[in-house]
Amino acid sequence: KEDCYKYFEDLCTVVEIHSLAMRLDVSKRLLENETYQAITDANGASPATISRINRCLQYGTGGYKLGIETLKEKENNSK
Repeated sequence: KEDCYKYFEDLCTVVEIHSLAMRLDVSKRLLENETYQAITDANGASPATISRINRCLQYGTGGYKLGIETLKEKENNSK
């Protein structure tokens, strides 16, 4: 976990890290069937960003779903 922090701190700017976190949150909320408006209200994501992520969820390679499932699994294992 610490290695991941170091990697992303060196690889990304603070703004990019916040953007990645927001996109992950958007993908999680889309998978939970939240509306675009609810997502925008929750984290400020634009409808264009939400739409882009939604297209990735529907037609992409499954990276967002894999990430969300992995996070949920780790969360469940830590309880």
